Parts: sequence; C-alpha cells; structure tokens
Amino acid sequence: MGISRGRLTDLFLDLVRIDSLSRQERAIAERLANELRAVGAEVWFDDAGEKVGGTTGNVLARVRGSVAVAPLLLSAHMDTVRPGEGVNPIVEGDVIRSDGRTVLGGDDKSGCAIVCEVLRVLRDEGIPHGDVEIAFTICEEVGLLGAKHLDVSKLTARAGLVLDSDAPGYLFTRAPASTHLVFEVHGLEAHAGMAPERGINAIQVAAEGVAAMRLGRIDDETTANIGIVGGGTAINVVPKLVRLEGEARSHDEAKLAAQCEAMQAALEAAAARHVISLDGTEVRARIESTIERSYDAMAVPDAAPIVQLVLSAARALGHTVESGPMGGGCDANVLNRRGFQVANLGTGMRDIHTVKEWLRVSDMVRTAEVIVEMLRLHATGGGA
Repeated sequence: MGISRGRLTDLFLDLVRIDSLSRQERAIAERLANELRAVGAEVWFDDAGEKVGGTTGNVLARVRGSVAVAPLLLSAHMDTVRPGEGVNPIVEGDVIRSDGRTVLGGDDKSGCAIVCEVLRVLRDEGIPHGDVEIAFTICEEVGLLGAKHLDVSKLTARAGLVLDSDAPGYLFTRAPASTHLVFEVHGLEAHAGMAPERGINAIQVAAEGVAAMRLGRIDDETTANIGIVGGGTAINVVPKLVRLEGEARSHDEAKLAAQCEAMQAALEAAAARHVISLDGTEVRARIESTIERSYDAMAVPDAAPIVQLVLSAARALGHTVESGPMGGGCDANVLNRRGFQVANLGTGMRDIHTVKEWLRVSDMVRTAEVIVEMLRLHATGGGA
C-alpha cells in the first residue's frame, strides 16, 4: 500500500482551505488535533498562544511505538503569511497551485499533511517504529515564536525532522543566523515651501544611507535587506522622522556582525552630512538603532544519526536526498538551540510567500515515503 496519494492530497486541500494567519491558528490546530487522535495519538496543547497573544498554543502529540528505541520528533508549522485568507487551491494533475489571489499555504501545510499521512501508514500497515512525537507550531512566520515558546518538557524526543523547506530531495542541515534591524532617522520638520532651509529632510538622509549600503547577496554565506520604510506626514512638510526595518543573515557570526555594523555606519555617515544652523544653534540629523537577534544559526553535522537515517532511508527507496545549507530560517534554528538535533527536510513547496505558490503532490509523496522508511530503519537498526 504505502503512502496514499489521494488521502494525502485530500488532507492537504482541506488544510489550505482553513484560514490560519499567525496568531489565528485555532481552527487548523483543532483539525490537526483530530487527525492525530484518529491515529491513536495522545494530544495536548501548550501555553505558547497565551505568551504570544494567539488563539491557540502549539499542538503536541505522541504516538506510542512498538519498538523500544529513542523517540523521534516530526514538526511543521500551522500558520501562513498574508494574503492567506480564503485560499482556493487549483488542482492541475500533479500540481496544486493558488488561484493567484492568495498564497497556497503549502508553507507549511504540506509538512502538516505529510506528518499525518506518515502516521496513518505506520498504523494501517503495522510498520515497526519507536515512539513518534509531533509538534505543530504556531507563529513561525512572525519570528519562530511557537518554537521559541514550545513547552519542551512535554517532549522526550531530542532528535528528528522539521518539514518546512521548498526543495524536494534536500535535507537542510545548516541555516543562517538572522538579525532584525530598526533604524529611526531623525531630521527636523519645517514648511517645505516657505522655509525648507530650516528643516532636515529625514527621507533624504535615509535614502542616502540606504543607497550606500551593500544589500542583497553579500557573499555565499551572507544576505541583507531593508524591507520596510515609513515616514513623512504631508507633501508640504519637511519630514522629521523615517523608520527603516530590515534584516541581515549569515552562516558566519563575524560576517553577520560586520554587516549589521556596516548598515548602521552607512546611515550614521549620511546623518553626519546633514547639519544646519538654526537661530545660532547647530542642529544635526541623528540615527537611533535597534539591532536584535531574531534567531541563531543551526549546523547539524552530516555524521549526526538523524541525518544518516534520512540518507539511508532515501537510498533504500532509490530516492536521492542531499544534505546541505539553506538561506532561510525555520523552527529548526530554534529547536537546535533548545536541546534538539533536527534537520529540515524539503516538502516541495515552491514560490512560497507569493500568490504564485505551488507544489507537486508527487514531491509530498516522496518525502512521506522517506520518513516512513526512516522510522522503520530506526526501529529495526537498519540505519547507516
């Protein structure tokens, strides 16, 4: 029998039709909890939702195994990004896509659906396995908040997989650290038509600073972006304040620190060029900077048992899975800092965070097959 393509597809379609923006995951959490109970899992909710102002906590579960081996964790997140309400999935043969109005929600409902299908196959076919623990998290898309507030005391597993990446056939073992940057550029307001010389244009200062920054792909380990700009009150007022938000990411801590410092220095240099004398007093543009770590890097060695289990399972099935680095962050970054050793296995979602998002059902099936075989190998001692 193996993985049921039809059952997996039907569940995925049901899940993406459930609205689940970050902090609004209650409906999908209840649906997934019922799916887990249907395969005999013990299910509970933690208090992460209360801590982040959400409608539900993380969904945690345990399926008891038939073999006394170390438990393994399977995890995916339940929330989606905007525009993610009223999703209408379009099925075109092997491909499922959004209708162009919203994201599809394969990020990360593909992971949730795969986990549920794996558990059904384990039960229906009596495949030997150890305990399997599940964490369906909230608020991944707004800072990995569900993973950060996950009640790890409820879980005994300390190794496993997060199913939350696009590339099918890839096991991501390295991911960068990320830093959130907020810059407030302070100028001086004045009437833009009657007395512009009595003002300092904060938008101009900000523009000069951003133009001087190195952004985008810095090197093969480092990226940077300014993604949000806000400021100004009216077209006839010299703006006194602009707020910039951005990020920098790197697999290398020294490079990450240097990039953040360079972005701040570019704005400081721009501000230093904007000085006026006003009624005998020198007035300068100034920058207020807030630089905070969003999440730490993860680095799981290829020799780690969980990595070798996945690679062995793929080989046994005649599938190709490669390990390597990724440029994005996910719950695995947090979990690897909270006492787990987890890697991120691709589910096949494509063009995520856009209204062009799509995936192939065959990619989900292949990932599910690898996980079932991984759990079987773990239970029977057949891993590398």
